[in-house]
Amino acid sequence: MMKSHRWRRALRCLGLTAAVGLGLFLLAPAALFFPHQVLNRDSGEVHADVLVVLGGGMRERPERAAELFHAGAAPRVLCTGFGDDRLNRACLISHGVPADVITLESESRSTRDNARFSLPLLRALGARRIIIVTSWYHSRRALACFEHYAPDLTFYSRPTYYGYPPAEWGQHGIRDYIKAEYVKMLGYWLCYGIGPL
Repeated sequence: MMKSHRWRRALRCLGLTAAVGLGLFLLAPAALFFPHQVLNRDSGEVHADVLVVLGGGMRERPERAAELFHAGAAPRVLCTGFGDDRLNRACLISHGVPADVITLESESRSTRDNARFSLPLLRALGARRIIIVTSWYHSRRALACFEHYAPDLTFYSRPTYYGYPPAEWGQHGIRDYIKAEYVKMLGYWLCYGIGPL
């Protein structure tokens, strides 16, 4: 009697696993055709204490941050990412952001590091509300990382929309970034417990 109960439970578990696997298999093509709905997170017009510009991209991330700074979204900017921090700082200054409101985080080499290494600097600045500035297809994972490591703070996302129209995906390499982002989201979920939802 005990063995049949275990077998039924094992079969139910196997059935559930198969159903989830089939669901993911069927959803994967939809996710590739509709990345705007899956990957993009935009909090809309919000105000915060600091804008955090993540490394990567071209110049669109610091340009977006400069636009938000001049619109009054936040009075300070933190540039994060090994090497990119200085390039983004120079771009911000060239777009009229005063050098004395920009802080640099120069050690991070991944989105997870961006969050972990930026948090002590954000806390030192007294930030409670933070706007993350990154590419639209990177915005969900980036926001999830910061929320995961600092649930006591409030984070928003105001991404750049460079390469947003599907017609531009081929010429800007966005299609490859989108595919890689799904892999990275799954990896962050499995390796670090940073869920995408």
